[in-house]
Amino acid sequence: MMALGMFMAILDVQVVATSLPTIQGALGVAADQMSWVQTAYLVAEVVAIPLTGLLTRILTMRGLFVAAVSVFTLASVGCALSGGFASLITWRVLQGFSGGTLIPAVFSAVFLLFPVRLQGVATTMAGVLAVLAPTVGPVVGGWITETWSWHWLFLINLAPGLVAAGLGLVTLPRDEASPGDLRLIDLPALALMATSLAALILGLKEAPREGWASPLVIGLLALFAASLVLFVRRSWGAPHPIVELRTLRERWFATGCLLSFVLGIGLFGSVYMMPVFLAVSHGYGALRIGEIMLVTGVAQLVTAPVAVALEKRVDPRWLSLAGFLLFGVGLGLSARQTAGADFDEMLWPQAIRGVAIMLCLLPPTRMALGFLPADRVADASGLFNLMRNLGGAIGIALIDTVIYGRAPELGREVQARLAAGDEATATAAQIPLALFRAQPPGPPPPDLLAFLAPKIERLATLLAINEAWALVAAVTVLAVASLLWARGKPAGG
Repeated sequence: MMALGMFMAILDVQVVATSLPTIQGALGVAADQMSWVQTAYLVAEVVAIPLTGLLTRILTMRGLFVAAVSVFTLASVGCALSGGFASLITWRVLQGFSGGTLIPAVFSAVFLLFPVRLQGVATTMAGVLAVLAPTVGPVVGGWITETWSWHWLFLINLAPGLVAAGLGLVTLPRDEASPGDLRLIDLPALALMATSLAALILGLKEAPREGWASPLVIGLLALFAASLVLFVRRSWGAPHPIVELRTLRERWFATGCLLSFVLGIGLFGSVYMMPVFLAVSHGYGALRIGEIMLVTGVAQLVTAPVAVALEKRVDPRWLSLAGFLLFGVGLGLSARQTAGADFDEMLWPQAIRGVAIMLCLLPPTRMALGFLPADRVADASGLFNLMRNLGGAIGIALIDTVIYGRAPELGREVQARLAAGDEATATAAQIPLALFRAQPPGPPPPDLLAFLAPKIERLATLLAINEAWALVAAVTVLAVASLLWARGKPAGG
């Protein structure tokens, strides 16, 4: 039931992403402003995630979940009824904040409400829904937009939201709320945390377009760094911190957070790169892209029972090692895709990633949260889940930088190889060999160059995407070195 609320929150980002052009046309919004529909949600979400522990203490788990689901459902209806850009963004901020608290609340509930023997199963259910949402999101969003209208991207949350809120009200334990803790909130620390996270997300969003050395991006990243330093200094020794950062001193928890960060890079990065690759190489729309990407989701579902069984019997460090190495292989295989890659060629990389994802999620979750005292789990879950979202945001920004930064240089290299008569490059660019061979040696004439320009640009973009796949694969494999830090017995173990 709680996992249903979390699934709604994660799915909402993905279903909307595929339909931004439709929403833009309906509301008459400028193209360069539409990304704020997603950015507003993500900024509010990352600010809310680390506050979950504090809000749980004030409202109780039952009160927080019911309130968050209810506000998320109300905001979804508000988004659907929005008649202009400003109102849509306002409702998206409310959606993002309420949805952000649902994610860590579910993972903390696993270790607070379930006995040890059932925690593996509960973690798997939550984990499957957390990683399945980004996978099925594109196909769900494309189908809804093509079948009904963009309003239903938000209205589909109404029924499950009401059901989840009602069940939460009835079934979750009735703990005693502590509204008096509101007076203990460190408002300056809260402002510093919100400023830091918002500046980071906005800086990463603008970096691929403006350039990492642009004044805007440098200013935002400087604001992030300064706010973060001040927040850490104020919170580290505080008697009632907004976020209990001292938990990071626990080696197993810190290692789990780092692995969660890297999983965010690989998970959200792969979900981002697959649609870009398929749109550039084949010209597919959202619905067809979503259908192809369902392979990963199916592999996750099939692997889940096996992952649960292994998680109960094998040291989480060894499972994490196997999972991240396997995930790196699945990412690396996609770094060799060509313009003519068909479904069969993309099948195994996706299947391998789907199998690996469950081994990259369950063991680090156990490492981070499974050995902590109950009174520290809610705060720790907020930090742990924040790392995955930040990993996704930073990973996508780096991927965009690689793709759009390297593509022009690779285009010049492709043009030089074509001028040298390289038939392999001509084949990769899908240039008819008869036409290519008929040209005299040397640079192509202007009319031929105009004909070849789109093909050269397309091949250069695909090569840049492959380099991004390779980068993410390397980061994923290197993450296993962090397991050397998780030595000895965990805190509470």
